Formats: sequence, structure tokens, C-alpha cells
Amino acid sequence: MPRTTTVTVHLNGALSDFVSANVGECGAYANVNEYIRDLIRRDKERWERQAFDRLKAELELAFATPDASFHPLSAADVVARNKSPL
Repeated sequence: MPRTTTVTVHLNGALSDFVSANVGECGAYANVNEYIRDLIRRDKERWERQAFDRLKAELELAFATPDASFHPLSAADVVARNKSPL
């Protein structure tokens, strides 16, 4: 069964007015819960897109590096490198 988290958020002033304008008959969301879930989903998607873009940039850099820049490593070399402190 999926875990459920309950969050209480107190808004006042301009933030409260902004949320109210986006919820209900005149807004895009039926209720505040729906609005908050959508904001969290969008933020999660943004975070995942940024992580993908960082990985893509690293891979593009690696593939653009001339083959002569690389040298072969054995599995033991990799394990030893990963055990050494940074």
C-alpha cells in the first residue's frame, strides 16, 4: 500500500489570494489538494529533467573527447580507484 503524507501549509496575504484564484469555479483546480499535488508533480518533473540534462551533458562531453585521451582499466584498477579517498 502506498504511503500517504499529510502536510499542513499556512498561507496568508498574496499567497493565499493567489491560491484562491486558482481553485474553485474560476480556477484551474477543484481544490487546494489538487493544486498542491500538481505543483509537486511539476517540481518533480523539473528536477528529473535537470538531472537528465546534467547526465546528457556529461555523456556528450565524454563522447566528444578523442579516443586517445582514454586508457584501458582493469576491473581491479576501478575497484582500487574507488577505494582510495578523494
